[in-house]
Amino acid sequence: MSRDIEPLVKPIIPPFPLDDSLYCLDPEEIAFFRRQTDIQDEVALKAHIIDAQKEAYKVAPYACIRGFDFLHPNISKLHIYDHVLKCGSEGAILLDVGSCLGADVRKAVEDGFPAQNIIASDIKEGCSEPILFIPGDVFDPAFLSITQPASSVPEGAMPDIRTLRSLNDLHGRVGVIHASKLFHLFNEEKQLELARALGGLLSCKPGSTICGTHTIALEKGVVSHTVLGVDISYFCHSQETWTSLWDGVVFEKGQVKVESTISTVVLGGIPFRLLHWSVTRS
Repeated sequence: MSRDIEPLVKPIIPPFPLDDSLYCLDPEEIAFFRRQTDIQDEVALKAHIIDAQKEAYKVAPYACIRGFDFLHPNISKLHIYDHVLKCGSEGAILLDVGSCLGADVRKAVEDGFPAQNIIASDIKEGCSEPILFIPGDVFDPAFLSITQPASSVPEGAMPDIRTLRSLNDLHGRVGVIHASKLFHLFNEEKQLELARALGGLLSCKPGSTICGTHTIALEKGVVSHTVLGVDISYFCHSQETWTSLWDGVVFEKGQVKVESTISTVVLGGIPFRLLHWSVTRS
């Protein structure tokens, strides 16, 4: 990250060699990337994806890039995905924070969310047309400042999102915010700061939602593992503390409905508990 905001899960320095044997897509994901790339031959598709991985790894040598985790769309597996698409049909803005190479927003577009109403954002550019990408540091107040959650519709017209250079003009105007595999990069203090910042962007319209997926623990605290040869430590909320963070801290008690499900994924022989969550304005 820029400035002095360091993620708890740090890049691999020096980078471990890339390993093609970690490449693994299920049939549905293969079909998705065939449609996205127009590359039908599976061998050529794999080569294309590995080339993209190599370029991304030069910029962001994280285990999720090395392990091809960036390929797996998260948003479409959320319990609230149909609601997200419905919001899109009603003209909502979708903001994908920590968008990486853009698999989630491209999946949303394919499933009917209007591309002109989608914004992807990350510390370094990873998306291309037709998706609007706004690079920036979510911990930089010049890019995204913390404000109280909206209690009314903002005054003035909705800005033309194609002219935006920061997210601050979107306070209280975003119908759907997606943030997957992002929060667990930061310590407890920074997770709260990020949650407050995203909460200030969310529209007060009932049904507006913030959603995502990230790692959790049975009890709140720092977890340490060695995964794919990389030592990692990261702060995890529990399912209960994650709920209370949003319903009672970021938002006043009762302003939002927090829903979540839990799954388990095995990476490098280590089981990780994943929380699939949504925070929806009542």
